[in-house]
Amino acid sequence: MVRETDLGERLRSLSAGAAIALRLDPQNYADNYLLALNATIRDVGADPNAHTIYVSVTNPASLVWTIAQALDISPDRISFVDAISHIMMEFRNPLPNATYLESPRMLENLMLRVEYLLRKHSERRNIVILDSVNSLAIHNPPALLSEFFHILINNLKARRVLTVLLATADETTTTIDQILSLVVDETIDVRVEPEEL
Repeated sequence: MVRETDLGERLRSLSAGAAIALRLDPQNYADNYLLALNATIRDVGADPNAHTIYVSVTNPASLVWTIAQALDISPDRISFVDAISHIMMEFRNPLPNATYLESPRMLENLMLRVEYLLRKHSERRNIVILDSVNSLAIHNPPALLSEFFHILINNLKARRVLTVLLATADETTTTIDQILSLVVDETIDVRVEPEEL
């Protein structure tokens, strides 16, 4: 387990091109998710030269953007590739800093959108956050997902992009763990430590 104060520091210390999985404990998921966002969007993304590309497959970009605003993230420091809003019917007010896909099954389009944003912000230190591996696994067969991660992560590593994959830890994630073990450099278990009385 990693403590709240240590996660941002640990992520900041990673070398360029590192790929890391943050495995969120489903107990107290909301707190663990906010801890992961604090560490990735606020702490790592706080570098003045950083730009975050948030690939949204679980939570709509509008929700993540609300959290990012609460963390004082400027809209020019974050972009979204949203693959969930259409199927959740959350597409009423599209964000100007987001591109939208019709489905999480559009893996090739997802890679192309990430590629476009990397080129658009090529002068910055890019960070790609994918939220989440579990949601992609619901919509895509394991063989296709494995190929997708192999291509995407190796491309990001070659371009020296820090990549953070969010996943939820539970008893059904054996296939996901196998896929991730082939592409990530490290897996960190994230759990907010209960406060001592």
